[in-house]
Amino acid sequence: MIEGMTCASCVARVEKAIRAVPGVTEASVNFATERADVHFAAPANLDAIATAIRTAGYTPVTESIELAITGMTCASCVSRLERVLKKQPGVIAASVNLATERANVSYLSGAVTVEALEQAVGRAGFGAQPLETAEQASAVHRHAAEARKLTQSFVIALVLTLPLVILAMAPEFFAPLQHFVDAAIGLETLRIIECVLATLVLFGPGWRFFAKGVPALLHGGPDMNALVALGSFAAWSYSVVATFAPQLFPAGTAHVYFEAAAVIVTLILLGRVLEVGAKGRAGAAIERLLDLTPETAQVMRNGAPVEVKLAAIVPGDLVFIRPGERVPLDGEVVEGVSFVDQSMLTGEAQPVRKSIGEEVVGGTINTSGSLTVKVTKIGADTVLARIVKMVEQAQGAKLPIQALADKVTAWFVPAVMGIAAVTFVIWLVLGPQPSFTYALVTMVAVLIIACPCAMGLATPTSIMVATGRAAELGILFRQGAALQNLRDVGIIAFDKTGTLTKGHPELTDFSVAAGFKEDEVLAAAAAVEMHSEHPIGKAIVAAAKTRKLALPTIADFEATSGFGVTARAGDRMIVLGADRFMAKRGVDVTPFADLAAGLARDGKSPLFIAIGGSLAGVFAVADPIKPSAVRAIAALKAQGLTCAMVSGDRQATAEAIGRRLGIEKVVAEVLPEGKVAAVETLRAGAKKLAFVGDGINDAPALAAADVGIAVGTGTDIAIESADVVLMSGELDAVVAAVALSHATMRNIAQNLFWAFGYNVVLIPVAAGALYPAFGILLSPMLGAGAMAFSSVFVVTNALRLKRFRAA
Repeated sequence: MIEGMTCASCVARVEKAIRAVPGVTEASVNFATERADVHFAAPANLDAIATAIRTAGYTPVTESIELAITGMTCASCVSRLERVLKKQPGVIAASVNLATERANVSYLSGAVTVEALEQAVGRAGFGAQPLETAEQASAVHRHAAEARKLTQSFVIALVLTLPLVILAMAPEFFAPLQHFVDAAIGLETLRIIECVLATLVLFGPGWRFFAKGVPALLHGGPDMNALVALGSFAAWSYSVVATFAPQLFPAGTAHVYFEAAAVIVTLILLGRVLEVGAKGRAGAAIERLLDLTPETAQVMRNGAPVEVKLAAIVPGDLVFIRPGERVPLDGEVVEGVSFVDQSMLTGEAQPVRKSIGEEVVGGTINTSGSLTVKVTKIGADTVLARIVKMVEQAQGAKLPIQALADKVTAWFVPAVMGIAAVTFVIWLVLGPQPSFTYALVTMVAVLIIACPCAMGLATPTSIMVATGRAAELGILFRQGAALQNLRDVGIIAFDKTGTLTKGHPELTDFSVAAGFKEDEVLAAAAAVEMHSEHPIGKAIVAAAKTRKLALPTIADFEATSGFGVTARAGDRMIVLGADRFMAKRGVDVTPFADLAAGLARDGKSPLFIAIGGSLAGVFAVADPIKPSAVRAIAALKAQGLTCAMVSGDRQATAEAIGRRLGIEKVVAEVLPEGKVAAVETLRAGAKKLAFVGDGINDAPALAAADVGIAVGTGTDIAIESADVVLMSGELDAVVAAVALSHATMRNIAQNLFWAFGYNVVLIPVAAGALYPAFGILLSPMLGAGAMAFSSVFVVTNALRLKRFRAA
């Protein structure tokens, strides 16, 4: 489909652009359906066509779909499946994630069907279904079912392998057993028994390796299954020939390796069981989030609560929530007062008071009083659903660091097969007698020791665990790449209002003159300001309400714009305003002049009050700094980061706030449209810049920064423009996000080091590199155990991130 066409001339222009693409023989564009029918003389180059359409000034419509993939076992599966999907006509990009078992496919609208994609995946030897269908089966249940099947296969393999190992190896260490076997069974019968047991293991529980590996080999994309199938089959087939046709071998070389073939399969099945269980735990964060929503809710019907399934609830319904129950859906409190535990949302353990008119979020816990809530959002529109979607998108993302692993794994398995073949030839030609036996053992060891799984799991598993843990802390990585980019940030710029400060003025300082009482002066000021719309006046009124003061009745209210207000309370005139307004009214403010000057230096707005012609006191109103802001700035500076503040305040006021926060770089008097320019100025010379903001006017700066961090108490547009969302308004979460980024990248580096280092070191050992000097050969069985351990190590190391705590 093509967007942007408005008339027939547009059609002609698009057709001309498409026909100019090499290989196109004919192009016909339908204005009504907005579709193009294109014929090719050569293989279709849809990317070139899409580029041509864009160059002509129109937009080729693209769609994307997420597929749940089954049957993947290693990184080679990922690269092969990506190649298969990218070859499909119309597919622009395909990204497959081994850890989440999902494929994200972008394609030109109308160029390919979902069914065609599923069929292509099926021909490659995997299973696929659209995620909307797949989501009906929980990911944890799917992992549990897979773990059960693997466990059953492993138990069967173990039961068959143990007697095989005892029969084959124990006689070498226990002479009486050797005599018993020779006398009671005989060598030929013993080998037949071993053959039967090994055959049952390979073509029973081990059949999964052949079912996946052989098609992959035939399609030219061998994977780990192919390595296991080749290695175990080579050992088994050699042993079968040595058992039933020993005359084909030179004297003394007809050895059997049935136990090696069986142990290889059994150990790798054990590794798979452990790996699937660990992967299930790694991805359990989303399942825990989904479990936060109850299946039913008490909906008010005819004045009484009735239990209703969540799917039947619509916006506007009134839901009754008892103490201890979870809030079922997002809504607004219409009756009752309670404290709500929002820790699943913000990471903060302290319950928050909720009363009439305030919003509650589905999944949070009502801890004390009963609430009646009017439902405002359901389904995918709820905060919890959006959180789940953000976490899923971040978990499915590929970090830039993964590009290296992807490039290596693309050629890894073919390279291993080549090394195995060369190893076999070298041992066959140059090895000691029986050279064929040595050649077979080393070749099988090379095939089995290699582990592309570990390389494929190194990055995505860490991302899964880290983003899940972040969600538990109230930090949502909307873009997975932000995990890596945040590690490289050198400067963090903060918007002031609503980010570093609470976003609304409060009474911060209050002093009264001799002969006056605090409550008397505050009540008088609030009574006058009740008639004012100025934010400073509202702050004074709010302070009086907090103290529950009785306000006097006033008359003759008058406001002088930009100066102050006056009113009469009984027989006394009350005057509130700045120093110049007080001077105009004949009130001497000298007693509070020094105090007022100090308040102004701190970025606060001093306001004087006179009652009955006498100076009664001085107020200071300011947008107060969040308690967490000072802590967060100090912690970030301790990590070596430079902190900056962007504000629309006057330079002197902004610098005063900067001093209180410990921020040296202050960019003041910035209009909303100038924040992007401020970001670019601050970024000069820094590695990368992160911007933290919360308002609509912060959205361009959030998008322009290398990493945009939105405070979740802000606006939706700011959140949608950011890479990272802090669900609470506290800035300690910024420190936690940076620390988690560093921890995740260290974890990924450890995984990649292990995965690559393991193969670099052990493949040569398996090939026999240590034999000439030390006489050491690596048994295929030990290779199978090491290979299984490699994947388990990587996943287990990633799981350490579940215990992450910000310092």
